[in-house]
Amino acid sequence: MIFRPLLALLMALSVTVTASAQSAADMGATKPRKESTLPLQPTQNEADAALLSARFLTRFHYDAQPLDDAMSQKIYTLYFKLLDGEKVFFTQQDMANFAKYKDKLDDAIWNRDLSAPFDIFNQYILRAVDRMNYARSLLKQGFDFNTNETYTIDRKNADWPKDQAELNDLWRKRTMNDWLRLKLAGKSDDEIRKTLDKRYSNYIARVRQLDSEDAFQTFMTAYANSTDPHTDYLGPRDAENFDIQMKLSLEGIGAQLQARDDYTQIASLVPASPAIKSGKLHVGDTVLGVGQGETGPIVDVVGWRLDDVVNLIRGKKDTIVRLEVAPADQGPDGKHILVTLVRKKINIEEQAAKSKIIDINEDGVDRKIGVIELPIFYSDFGARSEGDKDFKSASRDVAKLLGELKAKGVQGVVVDLRNNGGGSLYEANELTGLFIDQGPAVQVRDARGVVQAQGKDEFSPMTWSGPMAVLVNRGTASASEIFSAAIQDYGRGLIIGSPTFGKGTVQTLIDLDKLVSDAGANGKPNFGALKMTIQEFFRINGGSTQLKGVTPDILFPSNGDDKDFGESTYDNALPWTQIAPADYKPVADMKAYLPQLEQLHEARDAKSPAWQLMLDELAAYKKLSDRTTVSLNFAQREAERKQLDAMQAEFRARHKAIDGNDAAEVDADDQLDDGLNANERSLKSELKEQADAKKAPDPQLQETAHVLYDAIGLIDSNPKLAKEVLPYGGKEGYGPTVAAVGGTSTLPTQTQNGASQSGGGSVAPAASSSTH
Repeated sequence: MIFRPLLALLMALSVTVTASAQSAADMGATKPRKESTLPLQPTQNEADAALLSARFLTRFHYDAQPLDDAMSQKIYTLYFKLLDGEKVFFTQQDMANFAKYKDKLDDAIWNRDLSAPFDIFNQYILRAVDRMNYARSLLKQGFDFNTNETYTIDRKNADWPKDQAELNDLWRKRTMNDWLRLKLAGKSDDEIRKTLDKRYSNYIARVRQLDSEDAFQTFMTAYANSTDPHTDYLGPRDAENFDIQMKLSLEGIGAQLQARDDYTQIASLVPASPAIKSGKLHVGDTVLGVGQGETGPIVDVVGWRLDDVVNLIRGKKDTIVRLEVAPADQGPDGKHILVTLVRKKINIEEQAAKSKIIDINEDGVDRKIGVIELPIFYSDFGARSEGDKDFKSASRDVAKLLGELKAKGVQGVVVDLRNNGGGSLYEANELTGLFIDQGPAVQVRDARGVVQAQGKDEFSPMTWSGPMAVLVNRGTASASEIFSAAIQDYGRGLIIGSPTFGKGTVQTLIDLDKLVSDAGANGKPNFGALKMTIQEFFRINGGSTQLKGVTPDILFPSNGDDKDFGESTYDNALPWTQIAPADYKPVADMKAYLPQLEQLHEARDAKSPAWQLMLDELAAYKKLSDRTTVSLNFAQREAERKQLDAMQAEFRARHKAIDGNDAAEVDADDQLDDGLNANERSLKSELKEQADAKKAPDPQLQETAHVLYDAIGLIDSNPKLAKEVLPYGGKEGYGPTVAAVGGTSTLPTQTQNGASQSGGGSVAPAASSSTH
């Protein structure tokens, strides 16, 4: 999501990042951020970037609002949510001192004087370091867990502590809870002291590495998000990472890096990449130094921020980078090796479209159901505009996969869009066009109120005319909602799952550097990019997905996160509206079958051990996630822990009975709560957890395939009625024994020019690239 508390930034400094793209030599000014010097000061570039962003937001935003005292107060509120959303660093006394800035943040931007937001940020750093040092001091004496005290674990709606004494008490309970979690996991007092002291000191080190770029990024995020939830400011590095995400490609060595304490470890290697082809790099190896070219000096990177290490390893293809590495089996103090690599273009296949087949046999009838998994609507706009015939494209990849599924004789296709947060609108339109013959896919309205219907490229053929379903959940957003809504409005397929996110706005990514360069500025500033809402999109039936999302035809249970996750949770989300329908004709109508499909679904799931287990696990998750406080009494927490352990053991046994996984061998890393943070666990245990998650059964996908199986059977059993409810009059592709055809598997021809769309969809101006 766009809303990023600063704590998320700090945690991001110790999670996985892919080493790729522009080298430090090209950037010219990359320096290690071992510890920043306070007070942090804004740069002239940052002041200029803020002013340029304000000019765009106040003139070209879809719901343009003046940057005045009223907006300043919104920025002020959100800025503190980003810095101290849990209200654990500042006191009411601090907030009274900061109140003088409430109506001054607009002036800070217009006057290019960012001293006010930087003063707040500097005070945050001091408070964060002070709180961690206070927590460390408490470790020496230990705690009494025989009291009846409680700790509030969800402080979003709490007040700031009134004074230092109340803040100290809050941190005493916070540290006490950290200790208790480890104690319940079986750690000794000495082990707990060592673990927590290391945790808090590492946090201090990360806070002290925050620099002016971090301060500016946080403040500008507060301004951008105050205009609407999906407008965002992206610093130079965020903009580059966003571009990589959209292209699903990068230039680098093909190694994912992860920070652990003061060291940078290799978390994974991309197949066929320079890193894996070298035969010298392995998962778990520690990168200690980086050198540019064949003879450049090796720079010691121990203690560096992860993103700084990545910047040194990044580089243009066909350039050389040298890594000083400690092999995993020897640790950082073992014998070092020097690995020379030539950077290449790396495709990030993990986020690319994938397919598989689910075979279902019921009552002697076999059917193959194809599945397309699409995590994001990606597109390499730059490569496409340059004429690269192999540019990455979600719709092209899906078209190819559909052709392969048809060749294997599938009779229905499920498009899995769970947790697909969107991407390119162009790709959403093209993907819709793979399943319909002609017609619009979405309507967009700009700030002037002009409505335009958009659809598939006229040269893109329909690739699949057979039965289909779309699997969605709360994480299905934006471009994914466009596709799902179009399929539903055309009656083209079944929408199955839980209600979607509810994002109905369109963003475009404005390259601020490009604009300044075009304006004739000397040099090339690092202004970053502005992802700005410029349009609202509507369904072809005239309704909107804004706030409401897409309601599935067949509803699955949700995990209960809708109270905290989704468009409706934003205070400043645009309201729901509707417009006139587009000129389109539904190609089918499955409503007549929905009661029967629902009946079959409920009857099957009532007898399904996997489905019932999923429901029980969801109920347990909801109960735990609804807690706002926890006891600090050891006996009470121990009793609760035993109940949870027993419940988890029961879940393991049921999983084993269903899917045959060996749930008997449980090590310490498999405990319900080991008291550790993510980067405190061993890399081996984290990789095991990821592998187990990939192998875990997926009852919702299996049930979606069964629902589609049922639909095919109902259609086949009533050919007369089928002509009224099937796309294109019940032509080829339907029936339990015929592989679906209709349309060619030839990849769509890309004929559009550089104006591209994305996010919930957008039309990118010449000086920008399209984003979501």
